[in-house]
Amino acid sequence: MTNDMATLRAALPYIRSYKDKCFVVKLAGELCKRGAQLDHVVEQLCVLHQVGIRLVVVHGGGKQATELADRLGVQSEFVNGRRITSEEMLEVAKMAFAGTVNTDIIATMRRQGVPAVGLSGIDAGLARAKRRPPVKLKDPGTGEIREVDFGFVGDLHSTDCSVLHDLVAAGYVPVVCSLAADDTGQVLNVNADTLASRLAQDLSATKYMLLSAVDGIMHDLNDPSTLIPEMDIAKAESLIATGVITGGMLPKVTTCIEALHGGVPRVHIVNGLVREALLREIFTNEGSGTLILPGKGSSQA
Repeated sequence: MTNDMATLRAALPYIRSYKDKCFVVKLAGELCKRGAQLDHVVEQLCVLHQVGIRLVVVHGGGKQATELADRLGVQSEFVNGRRITSEEMLEVAKMAFAGTVNTDIIATMRRQGVPAVGLSGIDAGLARAKRRPPVKLKDPGTGEIREVDFGFVGDLHSTDCSVLHDLVAAGYVPVVCSLAADDTGQVLNVNADTLASRLAQDLSATKYMLLSAVDGIMHDLNDPSTLIPEMDIAKAESLIATGVITGGMLPKVTTCIEALHGGVPRVHIVNGLVREALLREIFTNEGSGTLILPGKGSSQA
């Protein structure tokens, strides 16, 4: 009990500081499958909601879309790790993102007593996108340059966060999946990290929290002891230039940098698979993941 009380006392300054502030939390798709892991993530989100933090949750679902496509006999095609969204795959994405994944998160939040509302970027004109034109890409295997049409993939053009402001002010937790539409109503598959980063900027969020399946940014992905607990934009860009940040972490860190340039004061990358990691990152000085700041400054979480 003594240790518990000491932990609570240590957290009180953060609780006071963050009351009524907005956090945008992005959940990687691997954290969103209904079960013990999602339960634990939502328990932590419930704590944040209960202490007065205004939450907006954005989620992916690429793994679930691929699994559903396999069951339905729809071929999944990727180029340089990026999904090509054919007309058939768009239907799968709609079912997976706005259907199974979003509903599972909402149902789990209901069990934890969180008043969540499921949305996509299509709802109330939240996210406006344009279909990505064909682009020229280099095949890493052959070195050949070829033109690639990504199909019904959208590049985010603008957001209108009015519906999020209204929901959050009324005490709800919006849970947004990564579908958007153009001005004709054509549904488009947009990148969840890009959407979350843009919403964090437009909501003037105090924090953008990216929950993934890795501890944070590391010098060596195979050595957890090389975790970098804190850096600024310049350091992040240097790690990108030198190839330390690469693969799937590269686009995530890029959207983190965009959020910082857009006015979000603090961005965190946290391992959502580790128990209490999100709460430790927010409510302790030690943290648990990687904190990225606009420039050199305080390490306070």
